[in-house]
Amino acid sequence: MTITKDKAGAFAFLVLALAYGLNIGDIPMLPGDEDEPFNAKTMPTFLAWLMGSVSFIMLVTRSRNESGSDPVVGAFTGLEWGKTSQLLGLMVFYGMTITFLGFIPSTILFIFGGLWILEERSLKVLLLSSIPLTVIFWYILSQLLGIYLTHGELFFMLGGTQ
Repeated sequence: MTITKDKAGAFAFLVLALAYGLNIGDIPMLPGDEDEPFNAKTMPTFLAWLMGSVSFIMLVTRSRNESGSDPVVGAFTGLEWGKTSQLLGLMVFYGMTITFLGFIPSTILFIFGGLWILEERSLKVLLLSSIPLTVIFWYILSQLLGIYLTHGELFFMLGGTQ
């Protein structure tokens, strides 16, 4: 069996799933939540199992593009490291701005910037993807699930009230 990009990626995600799954025990829960059918650990557990299962299946099945090239070099050539670095930088920017700008503006900028990095240049697509998606996500999290999402320091600096 040769190591391909698919196998290297599947192995990396399998390691990530195992590390993620091992850390689920550190998630704090409210008293009495242990017996609830859906609690703070339910979704992370599901995601860890799903990611681990799919990664394992990809790892043990035949790759779609097995080649005779050097397995180590072949696994990492042709990848777009520039875009990956830009997306990682955008994630850091999002994490740093969410408390100042608030959830909605920073998430709109994050999705807009991510699509821009992925070479979407249509302003109509950028705006119609980032704004409605953010508003729908905000509505589900804050209004339906009751999760507090920060308004941001800028909101209060401009005279907003809770």
